[in-house]
Amino acid sequence: MNILCSNFMIRIENKTIGMSCLIAYMTLTSCLLAFGQNYTSEVWRPDLGNGKFKNPIIHADYSDPDAIRVGKDYYMVASSFHHSPGLPILHSRDMINWTIVGHALQRQVPEAVFRSVQHGGGVWAPSIRYHNGEFYIYYPDPDFGIYQIKTKDIRGTWSAPTLVFPGKGLIDPCPFWDEDGRAYLAYAYAGSRAGLKSVLAIATMSTDGTRVLDRGTIVYDGHELDPTIEGPKVYKRNGYYFLFAPAGGVSTGWQLVLRSKNIYGPYERKVVMAQNKSAVNGPHQGAWVDTPSGEDWFFHFQDKEALGRVVHLQPMVWKENWPIIGEDSDGNGIGTPVTTYRKPNVGKQVSAPVNPRESDEFESPHLGLQWQWQANPDGTWLMPSHEGKLRLYSQQEPQGSKNLMSAPYIMTQKFPAENFNATAKIRLRPNEKELGEKAGLVVVGEDYSQLFIRKDKGQFQLYSGRCSGAYAGHSENVQSVSSLPDDFVYIRVVVKDGNSCQWSYSLDGKRYIPVGGQFQAKPGKWVGAALGLYASREKHSNDSGYAEVDWFRIEK
Repeated sequence: MNILCSNFMIRIENKTIGMSCLIAYMTLTSCLLAFGQNYTSEVWRPDLGNGKFKNPIIHADYSDPDAIRVGKDYYMVASSFHHSPGLPILHSRDMINWTIVGHALQRQVPEAVFRSVQHGGGVWAPSIRYHNGEFYIYYPDPDFGIYQIKTKDIRGTWSAPTLVFPGKGLIDPCPFWDEDGRAYLAYAYAGSRAGLKSVLAIATMSTDGTRVLDRGTIVYDGHELDPTIEGPKVYKRNGYYFLFAPAGGVSTGWQLVLRSKNIYGPYERKVVMAQNKSAVNGPHQGAWVDTPSGEDWFFHFQDKEALGRVVHLQPMVWKENWPIIGEDSDGNGIGTPVTTYRKPNVGKQVSAPVNPRESDEFESPHLGLQWQWQANPDGTWLMPSHEGKLRLYSQQEPQGSKNLMSAPYIMTQKFPAENFNATAKIRLRPNEKELGEKAGLVVVGEDYSQLFIRKDKGQFQLYSGRCSGAYAGHSENVQSVSSLPDDFVYIRVVVKDGNSCQWSYSLDGKRYIPVGGQFQAKPGKWVGAALGLYASREKHSNDSGYAEVDWFRIEK
């Protein structure tokens, strides 16, 4: 690695270096680790290493992806719903190899609402744009309206959310600044809040993009041909305004494109991508990007139930001022999603594959960027690194709670592939008082399952827990598994075929003992299943105990 230190360029190999340079190197290394760089997944690598890639390019729940190119850099943002921090920002140089570089929304607003878990609420489909030297994200909360945040440094601090368009049921915003300087906001409606869906609308905006100037105009009604049309993205090309919009439903729909010479229409309609004979259901909702060499590509998602909405990349071409997305083998103008394809021509290729980080050794003073909480976090929930271990302070269970899905303090990350093992070494250090403290690893969803450690009457015990219909307030079924000779245990879940799961535990990290039969992971509200770590207690205390997690690893 080359680093610049005290105006001298040095190469770090196996040589003695000065203390100031060593500190600089360690700082740089910490920053790279914090941003999830140089991580290669064991369980899903879309870069095939031969000039081709396979879909999904991200086999994890980055729902409703939107993406832009700024120079040679590609940035992606996705829905985060009730999770915090929200609005994950991913970066790539070739559209295939991605890393998480931050979250644009550190805390959900209104904060009083998001102190508790709001399954299915929060951040729905966002849009990201680069305008006049600044990055903008517009995101909807269907219960409050459309917000804007912005920054000049996409890896830095974003502005506090500005409520651009208040109102229930306003979703899927996309800003657009025309050549004449006028600004517009395209959006859709959520029927669950607005009492209307399957239409697209456009409102005029102030040029700084901080407020709408009217209540909007419906520009397309999809009830007859394109039910559940939503997610409009606005582009302009060859004098046409284009609205790229999915229709037909998340798992059953198609990608539609509308075009007009006037931003308010009337719009012509064309289906440009559908499942056809492929295995990729509901291929839609995404972003058109180009390369410096002039190629066109389209990001979209596929709903895979417990795996969530995974991200695909499709080639795109223009024919008679209409795009075709995917491969059009029969020449009818409606593309089919590709499984493998040549990589985009972006010039110099990424030298080694990189992927969004999954495993965590908890050696950094900052929590890995792959982790999100079920609600806005409190500062007392954890200490990210204590002698190379994550320390989770036990939190009192929410009053009246019957199961874990009302617990805001579960630290979650997404399922990373169809087949993988997730293992954590967990140690429980409870308070001397009997507070009912426990710590465990949980597969999160509307149905959930977990293994956890608890100390009962002076003896550490391992328990299993399962709950069906957790969002409806059903109680968890808990069963004793085994007494433990010490205060720690290795907990593992093996996931196969995207949702078939099997628990096991180990006392030495080598021999794993199965627990119970297989169970099926279930998605949550608009999100896929997730993996979670937590520490909790049943009773109030003026000084809680804690759990230590030595490491968390995703492996084959």
